[in-house]
Amino acid sequence: MKKTTLLFIVATAMASTAIAQEVTDTTATRKAKGSERNVMLNASDATKPREIQIGLPSEDVNVYENGLPAVYSSSVHKLSAHWRSDASLGEVGLMTPSESAIKTGNIAYTVNSKSKLGQEKFGGVVNYRTNHFGLHNIDMNVGGSISPNWLFTASVYQNFDPGSFDCKIDEYSDRTAIYHAGVSRLFKRGKLTLLYKYAESRNAGNFLNAVPFRYVGDGSVEEVNGFKIGTMSYGPRSGEIEYMDVMDGKMKSANLRDLIDNRSHEVSLLFDYKLPGNWQLNLNTKFMTAPEANYVDFGGSSIWNATASDGYMLDDGTPYSGLVEGRRTWLHFGKVKNFLTTIELDKRLANHHVSFGMNEWYYNLDYHSSSMQWYGSVKEYPEILSVGGKKFYGFNELSPEYTKGSENKLAAYITDDWQATEKLNVFVGGRLEYYNMSADQINIPRYAGFYIGGTNSDGTLIEPRHVSKNKLNYAATARLTYNIRNNFGATADATVATRFPRISEYAGTGPTEEQYKRVTIPMMRAGLFYKNDWIDVTSMFTYISKSNNIDQQNLTKPGTSEAKTVLLIYDIQTMGWTTNAEIKPFKGANIHLLYTLQKPVYKNYDASVTFADGTQMGVNANDMVVKEIPQTLLELDPSYQLNDKLRFWLSFRYFGKTYANLQEALYFNGHWETFGGINWKVNKNLELGCTVVNFLNQTGATGTINGSELISKEDAGQFAGTYMSGHYLRPFTLEFSASIRF
Repeated sequence: MKKTTLLFIVATAMASTAIAQEVTDTTATRKAKGSERNVMLNASDATKPREIQIGLPSEDVNVYENGLPAVYSSSVHKLSAHWRSDASLGEVGLMTPSESAIKTGNIAYTVNSKSKLGQEKFGGVVNYRTNHFGLHNIDMNVGGSISPNWLFTASVYQNFDPGSFDCKIDEYSDRTAIYHAGVSRLFKRGKLTLLYKYAESRNAGNFLNAVPFRYVGDGSVEEVNGFKIGTMSYGPRSGEIEYMDVMDGKMKSANLRDLIDNRSHEVSLLFDYKLPGNWQLNLNTKFMTAPEANYVDFGGSSIWNATASDGYMLDDGTPYSGLVEGRRTWLHFGKVKNFLTTIELDKRLANHHVSFGMNEWYYNLDYHSSSMQWYGSVKEYPEILSVGGKKFYGFNELSPEYTKGSENKLAAYITDDWQATEKLNVFVGGRLEYYNMSADQINIPRYAGFYIGGTNSDGTLIEPRHVSKNKLNYAATARLTYNIRNNFGATADATVATRFPRISEYAGTGPTEEQYKRVTIPMMRAGLFYKNDWIDVTSMFTYISKSNNIDQQNLTKPGTSEAKTVLLIYDIQTMGWTTNAEIKPFKGANIHLLYTLQKPVYKNYDASVTFADGTQMGVNANDMVVKEIPQTLLELDPSYQLNDKLRFWLSFRYFGKTYANLQEALYFNGHWETFGGINWKVNKNLELGCTVVNFLNQTGATGTINGSELISKEDAGQFAGTYMSGHYLRPFTLEFSASIRF
């Protein structure tokens, strides 16, 4: 559960980016229209939807299935281990940040998916996808009737993905299997459905997505020793490791392949019914258990040149000379259970559309992690070097985590979509949530040799302590849309959501009583819109902020592999301007254009750390641009429907200069992320497709630079030409697909 400040994936944006057009809409039908735009085109990870950021750190999982979180929290049980956008889904759309705040308590663009529940006539679909790296993805669904008023559905998803390089640790970079089965009972005024899901997944690609490079100093990077970014592995050839179990202090040996297993079972009950008076009742509930929710994290520090006299040894005892990086590994072990229920009542009353809802969401977590460090050569399949006869060191020094307990959310919410006049639409909503968190955690700072049951430096026993919190969270939203003329108008909305620290934020040392504060996220937007037969355009200004953001950060002493873990609590605020347009220049052609200027900055970001030699260093990022988020974004999606069988499409996304560390010292130049494809509907039963990922073949690094947390602007110049490591985009990939319907 190693925390990351931001997830840099293809749609990093702010509050009004991907669906700015939504604010002009006055009906639920129009809001959903086009909202699923390219949600599965992810330039960083092919296994999950792109995360549409809103200028703030991610607030955890933002994918819902049948009105409930696909996984309650992705901090341990990863979304891609339990959910994929596969043939089991009948619909995939997006909830806006305002809608999500009221229905879930979380301000974010939220993927909202719904399962296929069968149909009276037997039918199905089989999808197959492959690429030039050797991917085989098979995905199918069948459904039909068992007898009058009884329907069934069944789905199978199988992913055999070797990745873009030969993964020596495992046979596949991602091996995931998901099975669905369900039955539905039809009534005169509704339907009752029972669904079962089983998922198992191993995803070595999650921790092997790093590369070494030479940071030139002008925002560009160069390859190191012929290391091809994106098509060579920076993970060791052997997955054999040694670690100290944080639970008992015992030294253990393992293979990384055996530490990334995920298994989960889920049973859902879905009920919809038309009540007297035309009230629509929807009741969705599910129980999910994941007895194995395990994953591995890799990190890095500095890269330096070693000589044969420095003491680094290869397996055969030969002294090693060359580039060396201090590498870090975290081993995460979790068990997760949750019981989630959402009930909604919905009705149209004259010119009002009102909804009442309740959430009862219970989450149980049993989680711990262990960490260790090692020295690795800087090459494809790096050797794990030994020093003094030992390959691993610094056991549990860097943020090993532990928490066991539960959290519960009981919430009530209401929304009203009111067409006040022919020209004025008003949407309002409110949410009140009772939040209970009860957990065991360890608030003692970590050190080399740390484990539960050990003795701290002051002689005290290291053991869990219990923390219990009972709080009220709330959210509210209001939106006004006024049509000044038939095709021209103005809109404005304001949303606020609050929460208190969650159980996952107690896995490290956790916030103290003085640090335990309400997190508040206000968002305000205002702009104009215009629509005619060939253009639909919205232009908006946005402000969003977040107070008391909690982040666990590993701070590395520059030029070394030494690091300390600190808990940071700070604010972020973002101001920006976005223009979104849908253009239909001629028959069959469609162009989507999105342009954003934004400036997300840190507030109250000040921390210091003391290293082993007594050196004290600080980081002050106040008013500095948030790392990994570009200030300029451009999205261009042209498509052409030649006829009812053939469609051509492209997707260009430009991300401007992004800072790669906390103090605006190191940065990456802007880059393009590109997709393109052809879809051919051969006949009513067969559809073929070809997609190209990253057709401009941009291979630059992204995200943050390992070990650069404490580098300041004043020191940035001396790091030009330095060897570093970081993450990268998916390389050029040619994909083919076929879909058979019957």
